[in-house]
Amino acid sequence: MKSNRLGSLRAFGAVAALLTTAFTAQAEAPKSGYVKANGLKYYYEISGKGEPLLLLHGGLGSIDMFRPIMPALSEHRQVIAIDLQGHGRTELGSRKFGLVQIGDDVATVLTQLGFKNVDVMGYSFGGGVAFRLAVQHPDMVRRLALVSAGFASESFYPEMREQQKQVNANFAEQMKATPMYTSYVAVAPKPDDFPRLLQAMGDLMREHYDYSADVKKLTMPTMLIFGDSDMYRPEHIVEFYKLLGGGLRDAGWNRETMSKNRLAIIPDQTHYDIFFSPKLAATALPFLDGISGSKTWAETSQP
Repeated sequence: MKSNRLGSLRAFGAVAALLTTAFTAQAEAPKSGYVKANGLKYYYEISGKGEPLLLLHGGLGSIDMFRPIMPALSEHRQVIAIDLQGHGRTELGSRKFGLVQIGDDVATVLTQLGFKNVDVMGYSFGGGVAFRLAVQHPDMVRRLALVSAGFASESFYPEMREQQKQVNANFAEQMKATPMYTSYVAVAPKPDDFPRLLQAMGDLMREHYDYSADVKKLTMPTMLIFGDSDMYRPEHIVEFYKLLGGGLRDAGWNRETMSKNRLAIIPDQTHYDIFFSPKLAATALPFLDGISGSKTWAETSQP
């Protein structure tokens, strides 16, 4: 079991580290800096022009996870990307990790940067933060895309849940030869904090949580995006969509009873490669732009 856990972390880290430098030379240098939020200094980058889109990365990653799809996103969007607490260039601090607290932090960062209302796309850990941001600060979120993110701790396959529970500071020494560690120490304000980061993430993943009651507080249009080979159980994905009001009835001949929310299952994607897939950008952007390319049967038959 221990080798499987480390193997999963290494595979994830190898991808994240590879993407840290990929495509960077091709992209225009973003505006970047730090802002304080609830006692922590958060690193941010802003690139592109257009309606603001907030990007929130996955656990043990950073903004760099999105580098391959950043050009597609920033081509017609102003992208605000944030390194979350303890990740990338943002300090870990001494405060306990919590999605609720980090959700409030992100709201403060947006306010400090002058953004009152944004679209949001969060992946995995960042999807959990995006969820809390939308629940706790609904006026700040116009449209929401949650990528490979669930609403309860029991949403994972049982073996994945057990692996998550085992993550702790003791993994740090074993991971020093992995790309995940080298990419972290390359940009972290305090590289020696890596064991503490692993412990903090492990402590968070060991906690039981169930936000099902909060799903109905997502009043903004919301899209759930998963890979067809994700770490989340299919029945949980369906339950999430049903809590949002989707999948409860037929949409109607003219889409008259169709939910405002969407569910996307991207084929040939896993939890560990969906975040940099071109398919993700192609799936999320039309929804975030409020565009539907679908027509009714009557509309397609008109001369």
